[in-house]
Order: sequence, then structure tokens, then C-alpha cells
Amino acid sequence: DLRRLSSSSSLPSSPSSATCNGAADAPSGLASPAPRQPFVIGVCGGTASGKTTVCDMIIQQLHDHRVVLVNQDSFYRGLTEEESEHVEEYNFDHPDAFDTDQLLECMGKLKSGQSVNIPIYDFKNHRRCSESFRKVNVSDVIILEGILVFHDQRVRDLMDMKIFVDTDADIRLARRIRRDTVERGRDVLSVLEQYGRFVKPAFDDFILPSKKYADVIIPRGGDNHVAIDLIAQHIRTKLGQHDLCKLYPNVCVVQTTFQIRGMHTLIRDRDITTPDFVFYSDRLIRLVVEHGLGNLPFTEKQVVTPTGSIYSGVDFCKKLCGVSIVRSGESMENALRACCKGIKIGKILIHRVGDNGQQVECSLNVLPLKMFLKIVHYCGFCE
Repeated sequence: DLRRLSSSSSLPSSPSSATCNGAADAPSGLASPAPRQPFVIGVCGGTASGKTTVCDMIIQQLHDHRVVLVNQDSFYRGLTEEESEHVEEYNFDHPDAFDTDQLLECMGKLKSGQSVNIPIYDFKNHRRCSESFRKVNVSDVIILEGILVFHDQRVRDLMDMKIFVDTDADIRLARRIRRDTVERGRDVLSVLEQYGRFVKPAFDDFILPSKKYADVIIPRGGDNHVAIDLIAQHIRTKLGQHDLCKLYPNVCVVQTTFQIRGMHTLIRDRDITTPDFVFYSDRLIRLVVEHGLGNLPFTEKQVVTPTGSIYSGVDFCKKLCGVSIVRSGESMENALRACCKGIKIGKILIHRVGDNGQQVECSLNVLPLKMFLKIVHYCGFCE
């Protein structure tokens, strides 16, 4: 933890910055907030209308690991042997083709804060992969995508926002032919026959009527960048940037990027080597320290450049020291030393004692008593 030991000015807060600047302003005895209900978005539309493209673009816009995608296609019922023998007679676009009860069960668990295993459907064999699942973790935003997600009222009732992707029928047919022939190993004649017998009638009977339930209709699908930008902005507003910042005004959160997510993915991989784990952990810690330094108060300072001109820059208002809270804080010391040459670092061990765990004890090392008392007061450990 990095602390500034002067009370003359407060630390600035920014949604795009990082580090914990203390919890002195948090209410005393504040209980952990109850898990927030995730924001559920339903995305419906005809076959090959661009639903998945729209979902991917929304996820890219939100740029956050708190968003997950659930596909209705994962909940196709596996065909029996008799149905498989006459697969050309089976209507995959009818509501009965889906296991809606299992979909509701999985969505209910996600909304209640539980991780779930989503089945994986094999479109070539028309069966679920018996030993493979896709694990979906708890998230702040759940996007549920499928051709019939608006048909069942029980599924609609789970949604906070409903989007209908509206694309011309000719374009959808062309996309379906390309998808089914390339990705699912079917020939053009069978795709056209299935489209005429099942796909178009199901669209007219079940999908198009559900358009009336949509809160937002996106013409042209993924080509409509303006609509997707507006939707992403609306979701950000609904989520409210980082609730922790509202509960604890001195907390700043590093804005998530794909680089940061990539490093988190690497260090969470059980197969990562120890040197790689240390390397990427140090990189993440360095980012946190640099963001923390960026939140400290600066004062203007002028220096003379080697060419003799005057440069107006900045410098820290006060001298800095590091406070390492044992034990995890020690892993950040090297990054702090690398960013702040010659910085002094002291250590504090904080632990709870007693049967009720309410009494807090602090063990001090290195820091002068006056400096220690300022830190303890600033961190909110005492009044």
C-alpha cells in the first residue's frame, strides 16, 4: 500500500486509475455488500441475422471481464437414435428443440451468484458432448443470445434489456448457407430444403412475433455501429462504474484492458511455470504501483534543460514512503523501489485476536512512531 502522510490535500479519484488509497471514509462496521444481481441482456433475431456479431461487439465495447455470453444453441436437446436416422425431418427451429428448463436452471444459478457448466452441442452429430462443458463464472453482465430467447415468458422475465437484431431475409439466407456448408458439413441443397420447410416458417410463427417484446431493435445487425455504441454506453450507465468506488471514496480501480486480462489469464493457468508466474505477477504489480503514484498530489516545478531552456513540470508535494502490510504487501516492494528510487519502506503486521476477531493488533517495524500513528489514522484503523 502506498500512503501520502500529509493531510493538507486529499487524493484525487478517477475511474481509470488504480490502487487502494485507504478506507478512512468508509462507515464504521460496514458489512460486506450483498451480491449484486447481474444485468441480463437478451439478444434475439432470425437465423444468421448477426446476433453473435452484435454480442461480440458489445463485449468488445464494454472491454471488461465482467461480461459473459450464453448461447441458446448450447441447450439443444440431443437427438435420439431414431430422430438421428430421420434428421432431415427434425425441426431445429421449433421451441421444443430446446431444453428450456435447463436453460432456466443455468440462468437462475448465474443470477444467484453461482458458476455453471454450460453444455456443448455438436452440430454435426446433433448430440451434446457428454464429457465436455463450458464453465461460465459469475459476472456482472450476462448476454443471452438465441433465435427463440424471447419466445418463452419465463426466459424473458430474466432479462433487464431485450435487443432484436433485424436483418434482411436474403442476407440471412446467404449467411446461413455459408455457415452450414463451411462449419457444419452440410450441402447447399439440404440447407435450402431445411430453410424452406422449417427455418422460414419458424421465423414467421415464433421469432418475428417476439420482436414486439424488444426494448431495442438493431437494423443491419453488426453493421450498425451507432446502435451498438449507444447500447454499450447504456449498459455502462446501468452498471455504474465500479460500486466499490461508491462505497469507499478513496478506492481507485485500474481500468481493465486486454493486456491486463491476458496477464491474469497466464498467472491463473495451473500449468504456468514458476518463472513465468513471477514475471507476469511483477508486471501487474508494477502497473498498480504506477497507477497509485499517478493519484498522488503533485506541485508545479520548473527545471533547466541541457539546452538552457526552462521546462515547467511537476514534482510530488511531499516526500514518499512505502508501507508494506505483511505478508502480501512485501511482494510489491520491488516494484515500488523500481518506480521510486531510494524510497524508504516500513512494515506493519495487522491481525485480529480474540474469539470474536474484533480486536485489531498492529506490530510495527522500522517506521517512527509519529509516522506510524499518521498511517494508522489515515487507514481508518482508529478514530
